[in-house]
Amino acid sequence: MNPYFLNRRALLGAAASVVTLCVSATAQAQVYPTKPIRMVVPFAAGGATDVLARILGEKMAVGLGQPIIIDNKSGAAGIIGTDVVAKAPADGHTLVLSLSNSLLTNQFLYDKLPYSTQRDLTLVYQIAMAPVVLMVHPSVPARTGSELLKYMAANKGKLAYGSYGVGSYPHLAGAHMSLTQQADMNHIAYKGEAPMMQELLGGQIQMAYASALQAKPHIESGRIRVIGVTGERRMATLPNVPTLVEQGLKDEAYRVTGWLAIAAPAGTPRAVVQRIADEVRKATQQPDVQARVAAMGFEIKDSSPEAFAAAYKLELPVWERLIKQSGAKLE
Repeated sequence: MNPYFLNRRALLGAAASVVTLCVSATAQAQVYPTKPIRMVVPFAAGGATDVLARILGEKMAVGLGQPIIIDNKSGAAGIIGTDVVAKAPADGHTLVLSLSNSLLTNQFLYDKLPYSTQRDLTLVYQIAMAPVVLMVHPSVPARTGSELLKYMAANKGKLAYGSYGVGSYPHLAGAHMSLTQQADMNHIAYKGEAPMMQELLGGQIQMAYASALQAKPHIESGRIRVIGVTGERRMATLPNVPTLVEQGLKDEAYRVTGWLAIAAPAGTPRAVVQRIADEVRKATQQPDVQARVAAMGFEIKDSSPEAFAAAYKLELPVWERLIKQSGAKLE
């Protein structure tokens, strides 16, 4: 048989397969969702992640035409809930809205994780960045980042800083400060921000990083002193508080921030992932959502599956270095 006809037949067959796949993907996106969507929050109800999930879930349900059920599965630094989604059917009806710890940093903290973000999950949308506030007890005389570093160095072994968990950003940033100044500060991990804040207010610890939601009332009352905020830009809810970078603290530890994002099981059809991302973007562009998110101290991202994947790849080695430097390790 003429090779020309064989090649032509093969090309036509391949083209038909591509068209079939495209039509199938489009059809999936048009049909999706076929039932209520379960959005797993791997933290307790009432926290910032849970509040954001409920805000977005209400808005996204309108565009998707199906209710979004928030399912809080807390425990083990977000591992339990995230693992549920990693093992769920890859049809877009089970999602996780989580912090960067369960999607990124836990892989460097735990020797054994029941899931791998890169293998078992699809990154859908990076919703918001979550910078935090660096505060000190009023007994600490420092008022700027550079003054605080000098104070740490001059009081080696005398200071304590708090965090809301081993391996959390407040732990890693505090460890970085202590190491660079050879301050030998004592790290105390609390079970949440609330008890950490109470200890800072009481003077049991001298320094802590916390969310604007927790810190702002105490800053305004004068019960704690604010030093600065992390990240590259000032917080909308604390516009008069300079970033640590502005103050000359330019190490990557002060530039990176945590974030909140949505992921789906690996293998979720591309068109379905894009449909979810489009609905998240529409929800986050609404003025009332932006106002509520800004009041929580978060910064809305204009993201996409591709942008999220690129940002994830860029941040991965930074967090790995910070965690190794801190010496944090969990089982």
